[in-house]
Amino acid sequence: MDRQILSQEEINALLRDADNSSQVVDNAPQLSSVQKDALGEIGNISYGTASTALSQLLNKRVDINTPTVFLTTQRELKEQYPNPYVLVEVDYKIGLHGGNILILKMRDAAVIADLMMGGTGENPKETLDDLALSAVSEAMNQMAGNAATSLSTLFSKRIEIDTPRLTVVDFGSAGAGIRGINEDDHLAAVKFKLIIEGLVDSEVMLILPYEFAAELVDSLLNQTVAPSPQETKAETVASKAPVADSSPSGAAAAAAAAEPVYRTEPKPQVTVQPAQFAAIGNNKAVKENGNIGLILDVPLKVTVELGSTRMKIKEILELGVGSIIELDKLAGDPVDIFVNGKLIAKGEVVVIDENFGIKVTDIVSQIERANTLQ
Repeated sequence: MDRQILSQEEINALLRDADNSSQVVDNAPQLSSVQKDALGEIGNISYGTASTALSQLLNKRVDINTPTVFLTTQRELKEQYPNPYVLVEVDYKIGLHGGNILILKMRDAAVIADLMMGGTGENPKETLDDLALSAVSEAMNQMAGNAATSLSTLFSKRIEIDTPRLTVVDFGSAGAGIRGINEDDHLAAVKFKLIIEGLVDSEVMLILPYEFAAELVDSLLNQTVAPSPQETKAETVASKAPVADSSPSGAAAAAAAAEPVYRTEPKPQVTVQPAQFAAIGNNKAVKENGNIGLILDVPLKVTVELGSTRMKIKEILELGVGSIIELDKLAGDPVDIFVNGKLIAKGEVVVIDENFGIKVTDIVSQIERANTLQ
């Protein structure tokens, strides 16, 4: 039977191709299972908890959960998702150096816009006009701000973002894509399940540059495995143990010396005495401090609020001359008097020489005023 025998040149060529392919794999960025779990947790804490803000805006239950982490490139994203999407670009200005991109499906964004403008979300428009984009932008702004607050708690530092930028991109069109990212730049993607009660059962994707994602993961893992002060002290004492000889007695001495030694520092004497409180009287007047006169000329802003209400964006845009806004107070109810935004009294509207005035009818108690300061 005839057999095909490879020449030496062909064998060398195959070996070169194998070496090149393995080098590409070795140079490609990787994420371990621990790193993927950490990145998924970061995404879950930030945008998962931000679903609460979206729930309040849409008056619908919203769930963003079940993160799946993988590595990709913009070229692969375009091949796998060749459809128009809404991109929400978020840049950090304090606390973190980098940014991320939230990718929404067009229909999901249209449902959010319809709900924001007072609709039911059941029959959203197929395209997003400027008004709908503004509504989605406000929802994403609230979500991104809530996510930054969650990250601040997670990393124990102040984190703030710039105003998110909203764009519509058709990945299927030539030349379209994510600004500032090359086709083959490595990206970390976190895919979430997006559920809006009775309307949406879809997915949303969080995209981060690989270097920025690795920085976040390292910061989280370093916080998680940081040794406690007691462990650090034990390691320091153990490192100072003398080196023992090879004899049995020497080995036992070395083992005993290598054990962590904890020293109890004597606590300073603390003088304890019972607290003494002033007697509580029935006088309503509060004794002024001697230095109160130093701030008597400080100006304060006094505001009188006739009433308030909550309206949707759609209802506000429909306001015109002659429109009537129903307030949350009945006719004849006392108005609220605020000083620097804090409620201090109630009163009734009067007319003094053709000018409106307020006659104080009730002073808010000190306890109620203290509660408004919280």
